Amino acid sequence: MRHEIIVLVTTPNSDEANQIANALVSTQLAACANIVPLIESIYRWEGEVKRDNEALMIIKTTDDRYPELERRVKELHSYGTPEIVALRIERGSSDYLEWLRHSTTNREPSKV
Repeated sequence: MRHEIIVLVTTPNSDEANQIANALVSTQLAACANIVPLIESIYRWEGEVKRDNEALMIIKTTDDRYPELERRVKELHSYGTPEIVALRIERGSSDYLEWLRHSTTNREPSKV
């Protein structure tokens, strides 16, 4: 059974987020990607606490598309260890979830 998921990915800037989002949606690895252009991230890296401005991608896809989506993000991402976190969608509008499923396959949705 296919499950709908949200994948969170941070990038160093909106330009990189747009490049990755376009690649994922155009190849149907994702139905949609929202980009939050400016977030502040505080994290530990190589033994130090870091603080950076980043862009956040909120990507909607299905769990069966996730492995290829992760591979593609890693190919396009400038970070050596990009944040790629998937969360299962527990509930949502049935029409929207149907559109999401159809948008990640080669079939057109029956309704939007």
